[in-house]
Amino acid sequence: MQVSRRGIVDPFIVMDVMEAARAAEAAGRHIIHMEVGQPSTPAPAGARVALAAAMDGNALGYTVALGLPELRAGIAALYKRWYGVDLNPERVVVTAGSSAAFLLAFTALFDAGDRVALGEPGYPSYRQILRALSLEPVGIPASEANRLQPVPADLEGVAMRGLIVASPGNPSGTMLSREALADLIGFCDQRGVSFVSDEIYHGLHYGDRAVSALEISDDVYVINSFSKYFSMTGWRIGWMVVPEDHVRIVERLAQNMFICPPHASQIAALAALDCIDELEANRAVYAENRRLMLEGLPKAGFTRLAPPDGAFYIYADVSDLTEDSLGFAAEILEGAGVAVTPGLDFDPVRGARRLRFSYARSTADIVEGLRRLQVFMAGRAQA
Repeated sequence: MQVSRRGIVDPFIVMDVMEAARAAEAAGRHIIHMEVGQPSTPAPAGARVALAAAMDGNALGYTVALGLPELRAGIAALYKRWYGVDLNPERVVVTAGSSAAFLLAFTALFDAGDRVALGEPGYPSYRQILRALSLEPVGIPASEANRLQPVPADLEGVAMRGLIVASPGNPSGTMLSREALADLIGFCDQRGVSFVSDEIYHGLHYGDRAVSALEISDDVYVINSFSKYFSMTGWRIGWMVVPEDHVRIVERLAQNMFICPPHASQIAALAALDCIDELEANRAVYAENRRLMLEGLPKAGFTRLAPPDGAFYIYADVSDLTEDSLGFAAEILEGAGVAVTPGLDFDPVRGARRLRFSYARSTADIVEGLRRLQVFMAGRAQA
């Protein structure tokens, strides 16, 4: 049976690393997971209690395609609390994770063959989802001088219909200032380029908070998720905010593509919005993990680190150690029992000389992982 050209996309390498780590664990090894951006904490207690109560008296069938009205209102209230933005809940679209939101956004905004720009390094699935939709991803190499974030000068002369920006970024953890974000939005607005802001790591900051694109313009698509700050990765629940005149377009797509987001996850997500103390306690753990990583990775020999303002990643330049990050990550997994992600996932060119370390797990795991890395790298240097 034939396969479509759209179906030929690159693998998500971090998932392959996860599988290699799983196989090592199945063989009896204890692996420290620094490869995946997944909190070690469960969904907030209030979310789990709310779902348990709902399951006793609710069939949890289909909801309306745009999501439970009370959840949409709760998300709109979050924008008021976090950013001071008065958001009409009717602009909020609840989705089956941010991945569904990207599918809906790209389908609503672009036609087959359109070119969509994205900063590199960046989340690898942007490229693959675009390709699967017969769109052309255009990588924009971001410089270390600009903290691995794109700036308008990088985009001059680039033919594109859309731009995707993430702040905090994955894998870098770097954030755009309000001025820098406004410059990008203004650049796109002047050229009729659709602007998509990936804000799924908002809430996870360790100094100044992240700026939402909605603080600057209503003529943007904003995508977020309950996966990271709210610690609900496997629940597959996210959201997007779209201009008012796009709501019905996205609704029709959502009806046909997904029917609705998972009802059970929506109930849990609604309750999670109120679990502020627990979520802030989680963020305090990440802050400590970040401190340990910034102190411990250089001791292991990883000295060239991007400045992580948010999220829970550290992106390391390992060009002084290897030209093959894929092989180096496999070597670290085998020799140290620590799973890390090759930079090739995030940057097809420069990523061969980069590694991403996640500090989303427990502090005890971070301490042990750093110890193992230091021992392994010391032995490697002597070999």
